[in-house]
Amino acid sequence: MNSHIEKINQITSALRNQIVNHGVYTQISELPELRIFMEHHIYAVWDFMSLLKALQINLTCTTLPWFPVGNAKTRQLINEIVAGEESDVDEKGDIKSHFELYIDAMAQVGANTQPIQTFIQSLQTGKSFEEAYALAKVPLAAQQFINSTFNIINAGKNHATAAAFTFGREDLIPNMFHSMVNDLNSKHPDQVTIFKYYLDRHIEVDGDHHSHLALEMTSELCGNEENAWEEASAAVEEALQQRINLWNAALQEIEQIRSKTLV
Repeated sequence: MNSHIEKINQITSALRNQIVNHGVYTQISELPELRIFMEHHIYAVWDFMSLLKALQINLTCTTLPWFPVGNAKTRQLINEIVAGEESDVDEKGDIKSHFELYIDAMAQVGANTQPIQTFIQSLQTGKSFEEAYALAKVPLAAQQFINSTFNIINAGKNHATAAAFTFGREDLIPNMFHSMVNDLNSKHPDQVTIFKYYLDRHIEVDGDHHSHLALEMTSELCGNEENAWEEASAAVEEALQQRINLWNAALQEIEQIRSKTLV
């Protein structure tokens, strides 16, 4: 493994451990808790797609007339990841992005998809992020998560964007969460099948093939530039901390709902 990649893994190991061992996972035992988690997590799923498209825009030619842009190897790497993330198959074999698949999973579980839909529709009609947050009543931690990502994107440093994309991926969700979802699927087979498929698909595609492609892309973009690797490491730390904050917010809401139920 690239020594710089190893160094990033060492620097961020404590943050990664906080995510993998986060208390939110142990508090999800029934559908109401899963709904709250998904209503927070969906913003990370959308945010992930935005990171992906930012890389494609910057590393390939997406305008007319066409010209070869950048390094052919990085073009190949990002285009392959985009195809898999933006045009995958759902549990029925229909073509869908992973974001659309997650929305379907939320609807089946009974989670509220209106906020994320309102947020996106607001942006599509020209509203600012702040206006869209307010209209959709986006959780504060999700707002900060998105703002952090777009600060990285808007800085225009492809190596930092690639690093945030590569190391802040969904493969941080631990095995015990998958086991919990399998248990819920056994108890509620008509409500959790799509979410189970989504997680299984991430293990199959993102956790293996795409993660290797993303690591290779980050290495290509940073090259032998020490400063680039330092900026990449800082972007990873920021992305992981924001993930922890988002999980904290989901856990807090779960605990609040549970305390009201007990009163």
